Amino acid sequence: MKERLVSLDAFRGITIIGMIIVNTPGSWSYVFPPLRHAEWNGLTPTDLVFPFFLFIVGISIVLAFNNKLKTNTHKKNLVLKILKRSLLIFTLGVFLNLLGSDFNEIRLPGVLQRIAIVFLICSLLFLYTSLKTQVWVGVLLLVGYFIIMITIPVPSFGAGILEPGKNLAAWIDSFSIPFHMYQGTWDPEGLLSTLPAIATGITGMIAGHLIISKKEINNKLILLFVGGSLAIATGEIWGWFFPINKNLWSSSYVLYTSGLAAITWAILIWVMDIKKHITWGKPAIVFGSNAITAYVLSYIIGIPFTHLSLTGESLQELYMNSLINAGILPELVSFSWAIFYTSLCYIPVLLLYKKRIFLKI
Repeated sequence: MKERLVSLDAFRGITIIGMIIVNTPGSWSYVFPPLRHAEWNGLTPTDLVFPFFLFIVGISIVLAFNNKLKTNTHKKNLVLKILKRSLLIFTLGVFLNLLGSDFNEIRLPGVLQRIAIVFLICSLLFLYTSLKTQVWVGVLLLVGYFIIMITIPVPSFGAGILEPGKNLAAWIDSFSIPFHMYQGTWDPEGLLSTLPAIATGITGMIAGHLIISKKEINNKLILLFVGGSLAIATGEIWGWFFPINKNLWSSSYVLYTSGLAAITWAILIWVMDIKKHITWGKPAIVFGSNAITAYVLSYIIGIPFTHLSLTGESLQELYMNSLINAGILPELVSFSWAIFYTSLCYIPVLLLYKKRIFLKI
């Protein structure tokens, strides 16, 4: 497909909307279970958001750089842009971690930081290796990660322990990551677990390669469905030995979520790019056109609501307490705040979209 894929913008936008909703409840004390991460092993809809975004990063790398290489853009120039963009996204993530925190609580790992690393590695792989090599790198990352997590003993705990704070990834985090970590002694976006996250990006690259191939579009969609289904089945089976786990970013988690992402994208391509049913997805397209901008705004827009107070309560607390005291289900009130907040984030990105301004970080 040579024209711009509306489905990819919508997919990216749906993912960003999901990110904002699950990150901004009215109160963390009142959240519907599907809007929480699984406590450890297992999966909720919330656990699909981040891997879906990395899958989309992989797709976008193939589509963007394939077009640039066709225009004879020198690889050296592309590498410089990749390095600058990765550094900027990583730095922005560190800055967002600091919002509302003391400087001594600086946290180096994070969502944008992991996105930056995955973007950097996957982009270089695309520029300098073949599809076959990229597939093998992905396989080696997943199999290698599984082997070392299962076989290398952790001091005081032994080998094959996959419990919180007692596994190899947590042990490596404990001495390799400076400053503050999300879980104290380990981080869900830690060092070792970033390796399989790169594999998630590679699965998106494989999907991107398929879409730019010369196959008929119906065959492409069939392969996305079949490949996605096989990935889900393989992830499920692998999960018997290496549980599906977001915090560990387990190999089974990579395959399971990438399979779901492939099927989701195939459906969106069929609905939006082939059948041209686009109107329903306009808000997602708007969000997806300025995805990182929307994510950053979701951190900034909330500052007045949590720091400005009336009668000793912040505006957010006043909203929550008023509606809960009126007898409305607390979880529903908390969810309604997340929807309200996401709607606020939509206003500036809609203005940017209408002015055809697309901020590329």
